[in-house]
Amino acid sequence: MCCFIAILAFLGPRFALVVMWITGNRVDLAFSSWVWPLLGLFFLPWTTLAYVLAWQPGGLNGGWDYLLVGLGVALDIATYSSRSAARRANAWQ
Repeated sequence: MCCFIAILAFLGPRFALVVMWITGNRVDLAFSSWVWPLLGLFFLPWTTLAYVLAWQPGGLNGGWDYLLVGLGVALDIATYSSRSAARRANAWQ
């Protein structure tokens, strides 16, 4: 069960971002170039997804938008640190 949750945490935001990118234009409106969302897809998927969801015409407006992007950053850090901790735990076994 834990592996299933880890796989969802790793692939979930990437899948959601790709679906949003293919089916709509919100990702294109949020970013001025295709390079930034592509880099975000590989390196910071939760942050990129949160930015796309929080983006409004004119940019991020208000504290809730920044809070959502900050939550994305925290989820990216948690995802990367959990993989590192799992590797260290397996090394001790």
